[in-house]
Amino acid sequence: MPKTSLADFSREIAGLVTATAPGIAAVHASRHNSSSAVYWREGLFVAASEAIETEEGITLTLPSGNSAAAEFVGRDPTTGITVLKSEVPDGAPALKPAGRTEAGNLVVAVGRGEASTLAGFGIVSEAGPAWRSMRGGLIDRRIRLSASIDPRAEGGAAIDAEGGFVGLVLFGPHRRALVIPAETVDRVAATLAEKGHMPRGYLGAGLHRVHQEKARGAMVMSLEAGGPAEKAGLVVGDIITSWNGETVEGVRDLIRQIGPDSVGKTVALGILRGGEARNLDVVVGARPRS
Repeated sequence: MPKTSLADFSREIAGLVTATAPGIAAVHASRHNSSSAVYWREGLFVAASEAIETEEGITLTLPSGNSAAAEFVGRDPTTGITVLKSEVPDGAPALKPAGRTEAGNLVVAVGRGEASTLAGFGIVSEAGPAWRSMRGGLIDRRIRLSASIDPRAEGGAAIDAEGGFVGLVLFGPHRRALVIPAETVDRVAATLAEKGHMPRGYLGAGLHRVHQEKARGAMVMSLEAGGPAEKAGLVVGDIITSWNGETVEGVRDLIRQIGPDSVGKTVALGILRGGEARNLDVVVGARPRS
């Protein structure tokens, strides 16, 4: 087996960063630090929703150092993804997809400051199945990083040892680095590019957590006329205890279930009404846009 020196390894990492940098821009949409964005396709960039504080007057610093105005296309707070549109005179290349990602894989995070490329190096500390965010967004894979990453690189690209795009770099609770996988980015960005928003699930019911010895779940406190909950036969005072067989401990559990992918689906609700267990089917609606 050929030996690789530390200097060779260093050059390999630097080469990955150099090859990725043409597809990364700095985003100026905050009163504080800039953040990063990844060129997706056809003049569209994907960025971290949390880092985009304004939807007007957004500018990008491109790899060439040139500035370009960016149009806000849409955001999905449930997955943390925002799409921006800009003319790209540099002809930024779209990143190639990565292969299988496993715990222990080496990962390089690539972002951009105003005048420089940003890089962070680490490993995949956890690789797991699909999960839901606290706001109900479906994330196709769980990918957490053990890496030191500059805050300005949020919204940048996580790449593997072959230079493939693993996903978008975000910061989770306690500023721990995580990756929104490429397949989630593609799915969400395509919808945002088409519609400007992600449809959200909607029951049309005001709910309150119930945590008693004989009843746990989410109590229906109000109903919107003609909403999905009313149409399904829910009444004020019902306690929702399960969703498709999964226990509901409170309102937060329901929020996690009512994500964009739930719209139009028929869901079996377990409820308590006057202490009696019942089952109702509800067709999840799309939340009206305010």
